[in-house]
Amino acid sequence: MTPVFLCGPMGLPGLIRDICGPMAQALAPVPAEVQGYRLSSREDCWFPMLLAAQGGRVAGILLSQVPPDVMERLTYFAAGLQHFPTATDVVVEGRIIKAQVFLAGRTDTGFDAAWDAQAWQARWEPLARDAVREMMGHQGRFSAAELPQRLPMILSRAAARQAAAMGAPRAVRSDMSHAMVEDISETTCHAGFFLTREHRLRHPRFDGTMSTPVTREVFVATDAAIVLPYDARRDRVLLVEQFRMGPYGRGDQYPWMLEPVAGRVDPGETPEQTARRECVEEAGLILHGLEHIASYYCSPGCSTEYFHTYLGLCDLPDKSRGKGGLDSEDEDIRTHVLNFDDALRLCSSGEADNGPLILSLIWLKAERERLRAVA
Repeated sequence: MTPVFLCGPMGLPGLIRDICGPMAQALAPVPAEVQGYRLSSREDCWFPMLLAAQGGRVAGILLSQVPPDVMERLTYFAAGLQHFPTATDVVVEGRIIKAQVFLAGRTDTGFDAAWDAQAWQARWEPLARDAVREMMGHQGRFSAAELPQRLPMILSRAAARQAAAMGAPRAVRSDMSHAMVEDISETTCHAGFFLTREHRLRHPRFDGTMSTPVTREVFVATDAAIVLPYDARRDRVLLVEQFRMGPYGRGDQYPWMLEPVAGRVDPGETPEQTARRECVEEAGLILHGLEHIASYYCSPGCSTEYFHTYLGLCDLPDKSRGKGGLDSEDEDIRTHVLNFDDALRLCSSGEADNGPLILSLIWLKAERERLRAVA
């Protein structure tokens, strides 16, 4: 049995249960603290870091007898945060004992704010617990060393699930809800950058009965923000061109696609913030206005991916082609500035062959006169 000190989110009852599993109820926490450390955070980060700090004191809990399998789960989770167990002096009821403390193995810039438990619980706890459950579900599937590189997508999927729980308006649809579906079993068939899950389930039917058990697979992706940059004064749009796996995997002869700017909604971001960030990253554009076009599932029969589509009002450059994207994300992007009429003709010619671009151009056709009148 190993004594372990936990602090911050890891010391909260809900996360302890999510990390440690059924054995959590057998653990007996007592108040404790470590000296010479600080628990530091920043506004846009879901988890704080425990860092060395002269004169610092961090309160937490001590688990005096942690069995090996629970210690393995704690260590696996902490590795995803790049925190690692280190034998450290812990103060418990006036005594000093040696316990394993999960210390940050890196020093990121910007972690200069003291962690605020109340603020964290209000903003991050639901998302964090969702992400922790997925992380722990991968134990045995891939190593702890792989967790940090997979964490951004895990967090984005958790954020998408949290957003989905709000639901879209229901005026015409039935009142049958997610909770009425009986999920008999769930299996993760593939866990890479994306996930594929298989559900065996029964769902309510419109005649009031339950369906027979059915097996369905779903591609688990994230929410995305999509924005078509538009210069209303000059009546021109910007499109990005890049290689896409969907057309390539289908066998498309030309798998480079013309699209609006797009990107994954990161945890803690609103779709509007993502839209503005992606315009800077992919096209070097600062937007001075956003118009919401629509939010929708791209392929609801088989995918969780959800699009928030916008028109981005901006000033576009004179040059017809440019380069965009981030080298750090292996993006190879070419930008195209087109007159609106030329862009719209891509729909009739068939060269515009992805839904968000077609929808955005059709929406702009309907709203163009209004937008140009105030440009």
